[in-house]
Amino acid sequence: MSEQIVIWHNPACGTSRNTLAMIRASGAEPVVIEYLKTPPSRETLTALIAAAGLTPRALLRQKGTPFVEMGLDDETLSDDALIDAMMAAPILINRPIVQTPLGVRLCRPSEIVLDILPTALADDFAKEDGEIIKAP
Repeated sequence: MSEQIVIWHNPACGTSRNTLAMIRASGAEPVVIEYLKTPPSRETLTALIAAAGLTPRALLRQKGTPFVEMGLDDETLSDDALIDAMMAAPILINRPIVQTPLGVRLCRPSEIVLDILPTALADDFAKEDGEIIKAP
């Protein structure tokens, strides 16, 4: 993995915005990929899922998506079928996913990003809702 930090971001999502702001508060400027405009390739998505230690089902977003309409609540669907669905409708990919030299995580809640940032927060961080994340 390169030294870059990459965030698969949705600017309409508060969790994604908080995660991006925490990355920047650590002194890093990440590569920001708005995944609804520029979805990952199947190969990239599969690699992100594996690197994060997730299953495709664990990465599926249900709220505000065509999850039920697409029949994705069927527990017998294969991983390939779930990835196919995410490729067809990227809104199904939960976010934000962050890649750093220290790993890949689905950052829900947003402070999970702190586990993989190369540089810790220097100061306390206030999330959009006012919650304070204490600097180490």
